[in-house]
Amino acid sequence: MDTLKLSIVAPNGQIFSDEVKSVTLPGKEGEFGVLPGHASLVSSLTVGVIIIEKADSTEAVAINWGHVKVSESSVDCLVDGAVALTAGKDSEIAKNIEAAKDLVNSVKDANVSLAAVEAKINSFA
Repeated sequence: MDTLKLSIVAPNGQIFSDEVKSVTLPGKEGEFGVLPGHASLVSSLTVGVIIIEKADSTEAVAINWGHVKVSESSVDCLVDGAVALTAGKDSEIAKNIEAAKDLVNSVKDANVSLAAVEAKINSFA
């Protein structure tokens, strides 16, 4: 088994669903990576960027908060708000990066550095 099934769902629908090599998640206790065969766990997610490593590309989704359920073969994220940073045409990506910044700055009680999250978002510009 060399891939995981990653699913990211927000109230307005599915943001991402595909097989991935690995995913890095903004956990409440800090970022953590998940590879195929990971021990099962449930964790809260905080404001940040989900980094998705696919076989031939890297994708990213900014989130405000949510929860993740990890098993050996799948990662299911339920998030309150999400913006894909890497999908679509360049003009859409620029618009999404602004939307992602608005999303992360709407989080008031985050104990993470919003500047660090914004810098990560900008890295996809």
